[in-house]
Amino acid sequence: MSGIVLVLVTGVGLGALYFLVASGLSLIYGLMHVLNFAHGAFLTLSAFIGWEVAQRMGAGSWGGFAVSVIVGGIVGALFATVTELVLIRPLYERHIEQVLVTVGLSLAAVALFEGIWGPDVAHVAGPAWLKSTTEVLGAHIPNIYWLLILCAALVLAAIVLFLRKTRYGMIIRAGVENRSMVTALGIDVRRSFTVVFAIGGAAAGIGGVLAMHWYTFVSPHMGATLLIFAFIVTIIGGLGSLTGAAIASVLVAVLQQFANTYLGGTGDLIVVVLLAVVLLVRPRGLMGRTA
Repeated sequence: MSGIVLVLVTGVGLGALYFLVASGLSLIYGLMHVLNFAHGAFLTLSAFIGWEVAQRMGAGSWGGFAVSVIVGGIVGALFATVTELVLIRPLYERHIEQVLVTVGLSLAAVALFEGIWGPDVAHVAGPAWLKSTTEVLGAHIPNIYWLLILCAALVLAAIVLFLRKTRYGMIIRAGVENRSMVTALGIDVRRSFTVVFAIGGAAAGIGGVLAMHWYTFVSPHMGATLLIFAFIVTIIGGLGSLTGAAIASVLVAVLQQFANTYLGGTGDLIVVVLLAVVLLVRPRGLMGRTA
């Protein structure tokens, strides 16, 4: 029983990490129809800057950890904003060019990170509590998973509240439905779309800093690895659906953990099979809208 509880809770925690990475990806596509292959670069840069901040403030202190998460979110938002203004804004409605530009940016970013921080991993020493465990029904759950679950829930709630309760959120949703009408009212929709990119980048930045504590290291290729699962989650949940991304994140991670534990480490294979089944049976994803 304790083994099942351990796998289940760690699966939900891993799903929370997948959601933190996928939420920005899903938000940007859902509201702007931009497939951003540079999303992993936002995550990686934020993780490295967060690591630098934590090292200088005390890697094992809660103060250093908290500031590194905040700084990671800010760095991700700034990187995403610059990317939207310089590279994406001139290419709206030109999807092939968007893909080529963001793929190129992601490859260039990895080379840049290797040049600055080197190709090897940099190990992370976070607060001791994150490495401790909490007993639940006889299972000793690493505390990092509880933190991931909490942060994912807060990010989901913050994005939903922003879109539904704020003026900018209403402008963004209206601009997605009828951009010309909103523009005719004298509202700069482009500025609102930049805000969407910034929010997506901030979510990726927070996810990047938390991911390095989950991995216990940061590397130039960390973002690319997580981006693969983020795309899988986004597709399974339904492109553009935040709720679908949240459900798919947990589903994918739990299946992956159970398969790795009880089916000889076949978690990645099970995830790919699930993706194939969803594409064959329900191509728009679990909660995607019919085109």
